[in-house]
Amino acid sequence: MNVPIVRLTSLAHGGGCGCGCKLAPSVLQQLLADQALAAPYRQLLVGTETGDDAAVWQLDDGTCVIATTDFFMPVVDDPYDFGRIAATNAISDVYAMGGKPIFALAILGIPIDKISPETVREILKGGAAVCASAGIPVAGGHSIDSPEPIYGLAVIGICNTNEVRRNSDAKPGDAIILTKPLGVGIYSAAIKKGALSGAGYADMIATTTLLNRVGAELATDSAVHAITDVTGFGLLGHGLEMARGSKLTVVVRANDLPLLPEAASLAQQGFVTGASIRNWASYGGDVVLPAGLPDWRRHLLTDPQTSGGLLISCAPERADAIVQTVTAAGYPAARVIGRAVAGAPEIRVETD
Repeated sequence: MNVPIVRLTSLAHGGGCGCGCKLAPSVLQQLLADQALAAPYRQLLVGTETGDDAAVWQLDDGTCVIATTDFFMPVVDDPYDFGRIAATNAISDVYAMGGKPIFALAILGIPIDKISPETVREILKGGAAVCASAGIPVAGGHSIDSPEPIYGLAVIGICNTNEVRRNSDAKPGDAIILTKPLGVGIYSAAIKKGALSGAGYADMIATTTLLNRVGAELATDSAVHAITDVTGFGLLGHGLEMARGSKLTVVVRANDLPLLPEAASLAQQGFVTGASIRNWASYGGDVVLPAGLPDWRRHLLTDPQTSGGLLISCAPERADAIVQTVTAAGYPAARVIGRAVAGAPEIRVETD
């Protein structure tokens, strides 16, 4: 079969924005509004109640199973890189719950009249390579003929019961740590228009294929109270989930945020995704920005992150040591970006 060579991102209606293809938080809330909660299932420790990263089922007094799935349309044109990014992103949810992955199942949707078998094989190879790096097999999967290319994984993990880390257990006084730089969505928008430099592309691939495996190590530390990963809803969206679930205010210091090297410049030039705008519209009145904050800086806060970093809430006296642990584990951008305080469930951004 002769299949034309096309850019993968040109086949995605989201413009190649990866996790930016997620439904906006407000839309998701509407869709789930009348769904029954999982409360009758005593062994379901984490379900849909707080918008956490994965489901957690307690097998016995000491062991839990973690289950998650994540998939999206191409964020880059290189099929091998697309597979790597999608797999890294999917596995992240297990690490964000404090677990270790044990196997994955592939999810594949391909427009077979538009993408060659060779390209599909490269996508699958990229995903398998990341799974091998995580020490897990791709043990099966499912594929369909779809109008747009889709790839991702369903991932199963395990953890000790006392090491489950929810997004809803932050405590007033906690320090807030971010482990990876922001700006992936902005870089994706620049890729779509051919405006991202070669060095910028390399930086993007490096961060989006960096497994968040340090989450499993952090979960063994009792000073780490809550963990989530920052993906399609942006820093503000996932921080807001932590604030709402924990019933407190998360304060973010905008000047302390780690950014990809070209993110600020590209944002000022207008390279933002539609998802960034939808994210902002979905937060409602639960985000307080400083007066006069430029739109481009707000877009850095709402930028959808494909395979972003971990957002960690920890005891303040241990924050510096935890940052050192994370940095030593291979996350050089990790830093304290704010704090949790008693107050309304909201995000407050500071620039002072």
